[in-house]
Amino acid sequence: MGRRGPGSPGGRGIAVAAAAVLAAGFAAYGGAAAAVPRPAISQVQAEVNTLQAKIDKIGQEYLQVSARVSAARGRLATVRSQAGRDDAQFSAAQKKLALVVVAAYEGSAQTSAAGLLTSGDPAVVLSRASLLEQLAKNQQAQAAQLLARARQVSQVRQELQRTEYGIATLQTQLAGQKAKLAKLLAGKRATLDSLTAAQQQQVAANAIGAGGTTTAVYTGPTDTQAGQAVAFAYAQLGKPYQWGATGPGSYDCSGLVQAAWASARVSIPRVTYDQWAALPHVSASSIQPGDLLFYEGEGHVAMYVGDGYMIDAPQTGLDVEKIPMNTGWYAQNFDGAVRP
Repeated sequence: MGRRGPGSPGGRGIAVAAAAVLAAGFAAYGGAAAAVPRPAISQVQAEVNTLQAKIDKIGQEYLQVSARVSAARGRLATVRSQAGRDDAQFSAAQKKLALVVVAAYEGSAQTSAAGLLTSGDPAVVLSRASLLEQLAKNQQAQAAQLLARARQVSQVRQELQRTEYGIATLQTQLAGQKAKLAKLLAGKRATLDSLTAAQQQQVAANAIGAGGTTTAVYTGPTDTQAGQAVAFAYAQLGKPYQWGATGPGSYDCSGLVQAAWASARVSIPRVTYDQWAALPHVSASSIQPGDLLFYEGEGHVAMYVGDGYMIDAPQTGLDVEKIPMNTGWYAQNFDGAVRP
C-alpha cells in the first residue's frame, strides 16, 4: 500500500485519527491532555507490539478467507459446467419425448389419438393405450429425474453464490479491520518518534524483529530437505517484508517459510493457522533446523536455523532477518514449534 503524504486528504484523515487515538490514550490518565504526563516507554512498547500482533493475526485470517473465496469460485465453475450439461440433457429429453409420442401415434393403425381411442377392436385400443401410457410414464420419469437434477444444481449454485458473497463480505470486513489497526499502529509509532534517541533505542530492544542481522551466510548442509529449506531462508535475508507476499522479491512471515520448504519440494499450507494445525508438533527442547516457530496465538511464524537462531520476516518497514530466539518479543510470545 502506497504511503500518503501529510498534505493529502487521506494523510490528513490519518493524522486526525492518530491524534484522536493519542488524545484518548492520554485522557486515560485523567485531567487535561496538556497536564497529563507522557505514557511510560514500557506502555508504549506494549501497545505497539500488541497492535502489530493483531495485524499479523488479521493478515493471516484475511489470507484464509481469500483461499476460501478461490475454492468457492472453483466449485461454482464446476457446478455451472454441470448445470450446462444437465440443461442440454433435459432439452434433448424433451425433444425425444415429442418424437416418441408422435411416432407412437403415427405407427398405430389409426391416424390420430381420437381414431385410436374409438377403434372398434377393444384389444387394439387397450394394447395401444397401454403402450402410450407406458411410454408417457417412462418419459415422465426421465423428465422428473432431469428436473430433480436441475433443481439440485440450482440449489447448489445458489448456495455457492451465497457462500461466495458471505466470504467476500468477511474479507472486506477483515481488510477494514487491518486498515484500522494499521492507522492505530501509525499513531503509536508517532508516539515512539516523539521519544528521545535513547528512549527509542530502549523501546526498539523489545520490538518485533529487534536484534536481527541481514548479512549472515549459510554454510551448513544441504543434503536434506530441511537443510535446503534453511539455505533458502538464508538466501532471502535482507529482502523486505511485505504483507501477503510469497516472494521472490519480498515476503510476509508465512509466505517466507512456505517458499523455503517449497524450494525443498515440500508443500505446506500458506497460512500460519493452517500450518500450525496441519504439521506435526515438536517440543521446544527438540527443535531442529527447518522447524517452524509460532508466536502470539499462531499469528506469526519464523524458521529455526540452528544454534538458537531463527530467520523471520518480522513486520512492515523491516527486512528478512536472522534473529536470536531469546530476543525480547519472541521469548515472551512463543507458542510452540512444528516440523514439516
